[in-house]
Amino acid sequence: MKVAIIGLGYRLGYLGHVFDQMDPDFRITGYYDPAPAGLATLTEHGIDPGTVWDSPEALVKAGGYDLLMIGSPNHLHLDHIRLGLEAGNKIFSEKPIVSSIAQTYQLAKLIAEHGPDRLLVGLVLRYAPLYRDLIAARDDGLLGKIVSVEAAEHIYPYHGAFFMRDWRRYEKWSGSFMLEKCCHDLDLYNGLIGARPERVASFGGRKTFVPENDPRHDGVNDLSLFHRKPTGWNGSDRVFDGDGDIIDYQVAIVEYANGVGLNFHTNLNAPDQFRRFAVFGTRGQAEGDFIRAQFKVTDVLSEAVSIDKTYQATALSQHYGADETMAAEVVAHVMHAGPLPVSPLDALEAGILALSMDDARRSRQVVDLRPIWDRYDAALTKRGAVA
Repeated sequence: MKVAIIGLGYRLGYLGHVFDQMDPDFRITGYYDPAPAGLATLTEHGIDPGTVWDSPEALVKAGGYDLLMIGSPNHLHLDHIRLGLEAGNKIFSEKPIVSSIAQTYQLAKLIAEHGPDRLLVGLVLRYAPLYRDLIAARDDGLLGKIVSVEAAEHIYPYHGAFFMRDWRRYEKWSGSFMLEKCCHDLDLYNGLIGARPERVASFGGRKTFVPENDPRHDGVNDLSLFHRKPTGWNGSDRVFDGDGDIIDYQVAIVEYANGVGLNFHTNLNAPDQFRRFAVFGTRGQAEGDFIRAQFKVTDVLSEAVSIDKTYQATALSQHYGADETMAAEVVAHVMHAGPLPVSPLDALEAGILALSMDDARRSRQVVDLRPIWDRYDAALTKRGAVA
């Protein structure tokens, strides 16, 4: 498979390596990026990045590829997706595919015009073996009717510090931390629950990465922990006194249209990080942790454990065995029309939930999503596309 890249950041540099491992015919024809942080990863693995273009338009006009891959900063995704759709390309966009509710409506109109089938999304956790086992347990009736879900994604302090230093520290570019980082998780639980979220309340802010918590106040001058993960475009060295506006902790509660309740918690300062869930149904309970690589299902009546599984890590994957599966299935889809487990509409719906959580956090009010869904659905129709 031949690809062209707009936005050769760390993620697409790494995915270039993964795709190269999964597809013997993989080749990059060229890229556009004024600050290609991911170039070193390609070079390290002997992958030719192809022609360097001076604009996205020039790269797309040159053609000669099967898939246009977009890894630019979030606020630019919409423009780059539009460019590819109007050129007739098949497109893979990293998540989140848009950075605001307004952009959500605009992309919905583009999908109404061009259809959803030419836009693929990098919601990689849909490909994780643990998640696929969770969905199978649901479909096999082991859980009964889902009643409520408890979920969390917490990250190491060095990773949290990365967000405080990277371009993602500004909501104008990232959308928000909840959107940028946690849209993966929200998409998983939207897919599990099988309904749209209707009402959201949320609270959060920044309490860790603030000046008073700078370790130097306590005589600790070695801050290498907080600089372990390098930044790319528009990065900063400031961790505790930075100028970003993202949160470093947030909690949210969600009610879905089918009555299921979800609570979600994220924190950027977890020295023993985890990414886990507990799903409570009328017939069973499912617990899992992507980082600890464990999954268990327990029956309500017998209290017997029907599934107790541990997953083996792979050297290639950054996402619990999901990256290489995604690469293989994307190649199969592009070259042979194989199926995919996630769509751009799933990505937009996860984004709406994330952004609504942030609206609720800012306003300290319960946000009713139904007016958003009404406008979104109108945009997805041909009438909405031309309005």
